[in-house]
Amino acid sequence: MALSDLNPVERNEEGIAAVLGILKQQFGERFQTGEAIRGQHAHTTTYIPTQAPDGVTFVESTAEVQEVVRACAAHRVPVIAFGVGSSLEGHTNAPGGGISIDTSRMNRILSVNPQDLDCTVEPGVTREDLNRHLRDTGLFFPIDPGANASLGGMAATRASGTNAVRYGTMRENVLSLTAVMADGEAVTTGKRAKKSSAGYDLTRLLVGSEGTLGIITALTLRLQGIPQAISGGVCPFPSLEAACNTVIATIQMGIPVARIELVNALQMRAMKNYSKLDYPESPCLFVEFHGSDAGVAEQAETFGMIAEENDGGPFLWTSVAEERTKLWKARHDAYWSSLTLRPGAKGLSTDVCVPISRLAECVTETETDIAEMGLIAPIVGHAGDGNFHVLVLMDVENPDEIALAEKFVARLNMRAIAMEGTCTGEHGIGQGKVGFLRHELGHGVDVMRTIKQALDPLNIMNPGKILPAAG
Repeated sequence: MALSDLNPVERNEEGIAAVLGILKQQFGERFQTGEAIRGQHAHTTTYIPTQAPDGVTFVESTAEVQEVVRACAAHRVPVIAFGVGSSLEGHTNAPGGGISIDTSRMNRILSVNPQDLDCTVEPGVTREDLNRHLRDTGLFFPIDPGANASLGGMAATRASGTNAVRYGTMRENVLSLTAVMADGEAVTTGKRAKKSSAGYDLTRLLVGSEGTLGIITALTLRLQGIPQAISGGVCPFPSLEAACNTVIATIQMGIPVARIELVNALQMRAMKNYSKLDYPESPCLFVEFHGSDAGVAEQAETFGMIAEENDGGPFLWTSVAEERTKLWKARHDAYWSSLTLRPGAKGLSTDVCVPISRLAECVTETETDIAEMGLIAPIVGHAGDGNFHVLVLMDVENPDEIALAEKFVARLNMRAIAMEGTCTGEHGIGQGKVGFLRHELGHGVDVMRTIKQALDPLNIMNPGKILPAAG
């Protein structure tokens, strides 16, 4: 994507110069302006060009986030929150320069309430850190986007993942949060109660706002009990349609599947070679069940019968933890395994989500596009909720390949929207999908703009993201 195509944000050189001096005096060595560290805090995970901030502040408390935001508000300078930088749509870029607020040092687990099944954490805590801390309590946090993302970033992008079909997304698992708003004031959106009818749902407004309304500084999260037993395995199919029909039947029968992941034949080839799996190079479903010993065995057997009715199988499942870990490690390494299909290339990772009744049609048409355009682009999907990802492998120095990849992504996004789906199931809008939001939501974009202007009248909170340029 050329910089000229991105939502433009005017630089305020005078204000930026003033803020650089203020923050250096306030934060000393915890404020950095070196080129390398600024580049690391911009977008680096896909082909979207890097737009570095002018400085990076390593904050350690809500009060310090407030200091940075107040200084930037006083001089009309952009502020961009940064967790670990694993987002995929240019969320951490600074198109108008400004200050990156690195929350990685805000990594304390503030409280765990086992009886209430919740905890409160700072935004820099990663999901793996939290689950290691929770292990001895018998609880875990189920949202698993693959990357070891920060929980603040996961809330800001409304992350999802392999467990979403059973446990939901960040939307369902954030009970409340604290955020610093554009005026520097800190707002807490709720208490620890499991439900509330008190006023506007500010929690849901900020979850998924991608740092454009406020910067998250604490989260209260819903926890789950670690299942007594887990079973899982891999089931091959003769076609994507057969695999998707099995997903639909499994969901409709009410089988409480925890994970049901779709992998196309090309992705399976990459995973076999990279992770040394011994499965056919055909479309496959990776499936996992949580519950009691008897329950997971029954669920696995029922799923196997459904698969067989759709010409799939054999379904090879296990309750041995080490064997399951190998399978899901291979699934989480899908990005790295895909890169082996075209050594030296980089990947454009994109995602859409459709009603599961349209999943087979959408995936099949997408594979046709890939073949007709001559692309190398494996597919994986969170099939249980109709969400799938495509990784387009390309030479990011070749303008023709970039243009072809963008054409493919545009067709994919519009196909999903036409099927009453969304242009992004979990990656978010950021910069990469700004051009598709109005196609999906129409006048809803204008309502979003009104909210943005009311809460951030100076447009300093991660400007250039989500909302297309006015006009």
